[in-house]
Amino acid sequence: MNEVFYNIIIVIGVLALWLLLISLVIKGWRNRGRRQLDLVGDFPVAPEELGEVLIGPDSGLYVGSTLAPSWQDRIAVGDYGDRATTDLVGFASGILFVRKGASEIWIPRESLTAVRTERGLAGKVMTADGLLVFRWILPSGTEIDSGIRADDKAVYAEWIAEYAPAQPSADATADAADAPHSDIDASSTQGTDK
Repeated sequence: MNEVFYNIIIVIGVLALWLLLISLVIKGWRNRGRRQLDLVGDFPVAPEELGEVLIGPDSGLYVGSTLAPSWQDRIAVGDYGDRATTDLVGFASGILFVRKGASEIWIPRESLTAVRTERGLAGKVMTADGLLVFRWILPSGTEIDSGIRADDKAVYAEWIAEYAPAQPSADATADAADAPHSDIDASSTQGTDK
């Protein structure tokens, strides 16, 4: 009888510890959202008339948005950090992430500062060029990265050709070169052959 009692105590203790850890994770996520609220502000809303579709829709997984240049500082405001299946649609005026079960994300074309492929974003790590990442500026002035793992990676070149700014900002180029997850080889940017 004593052995059964001790086993019950151990099970209750493990469950209590597990519940405590889960509650701490949830509390941490909510606190991160509160800290980011002023920095992130409101996301732009898609205009009523989007115009003609230039690219897409291309399906995939929206992996999240992070504060640039950090590839791991996931945005916790609203549901913008939540992964969701998505259709990515390109218009002359911007890019629309049509996420299933989550808010749509509209990126105005004038807000884009860089479009590139990456191997990691928001804790999701892939093979080289596994993610298509859009760096853009929110109305609050905060620069963020939003990424998708497309079902067909062959579409990445078309998105980059259509939406990459003609002259990337010096900050975006420096951030991409300094990023630990970037596929850019510093020696190749200095003219050295491999």
